[in-house]
Amino acid sequence: MSLNFVSADQRLANHSGIKGIIFGPAKIGKTSLLWTLDPASTLALDLEAGMLSVQGWPGASIEIKTWQDAQNIACLLGGPNPALRSEQTYSQAHYDHLCQSYPDPQQMFAAYQTIFIDSITVAGRLCMQWAQGQPEAISEKSGKQDLRAVYGLLGREMVAWLTQLQHTKGKNVWFVGLLDQEKDDFGRLSWQPQMDGKATANALPGIVDQVVSMVELTADDGQPYRAFICGRPNSWGFPAGDRSGKLDMVEEPHLGRLMEKIKTAQPKRNFGYSLEQPPTPQAQPLQTPTEDTPF
Repeated sequence: MSLNFVSADQRLANHSGIKGIIFGPAKIGKTSLLWTLDPASTLALDLEAGMLSVQGWPGASIEIKTWQDAQNIACLLGGPNPALRSEQTYSQAHYDHLCQSYPDPQQMFAAYQTIFIDSITVAGRLCMQWAQGQPEAISEKSGKQDLRAVYGLLGREMVAWLTQLQHTKGKNVWFVGLLDQEKDDFGRLSWQPQMDGKATANALPGIVDQVVSMVELTADDGQPYRAFICGRPNSWGFPAGDRSGKLDMVEEPHLGRLMEKIKTAQPKRNFGYSLEQPPTPQAQPLQTPTEDTPF
């Protein structure tokens, strides 16, 4: 076994990219964040069967219709995992098989610096459909579907998929997903990511660097505006987390400028945030970006 020591200078030179997820209620404009990214260097992975709000967006996209499609694109982007056996997904054998159809994956994705995946919620549904048809989802005793086995397989496969994409070197990878209010056993409302199974939601904060909630807030004059919630604990109870330590509690809903701040700003001395006086950015009217929206 050889130990590969990496110096601080080498880490800085070998930037692995920002990995994050943006949760938000339905119709808040998550897909429209593509308008805030450079289309020439952004690739959208479309699991939603069409991106109506960004039909005029000039960037490239790939439509993903099955869980096998999602696994294959993750393998091509993240490369082979040397720790896996040859029969496992994302192994060297899986990667080599895909290279028969796509001989040079690195060159194929070389032009793209940001991968925008819309959405993790639909990815979970595709994975659930796939898991229900697997042999291990059928009980040997009853011959019927075993829901515990289905959800166990769903959790393992989703975490493996997310981890594979997290290993994509030199590129930013952003997932988007639904956020909704749920009641617990005591009738209390809380904001929770919407996806099949809890294992994926529980594992996400440990996989990605940034957890952001895109929500509607109200300014002092009563005007609603959209914003990114980037830190926790926060007074609204939205899921959030900033591993970079460079973001404010509330940031403008512009993904391009958010990444630039993460890359260039100085880390804050205090990684905690005050609940009493969260910073309030300038109110922005609710509107859907158009083709003329500047980057």
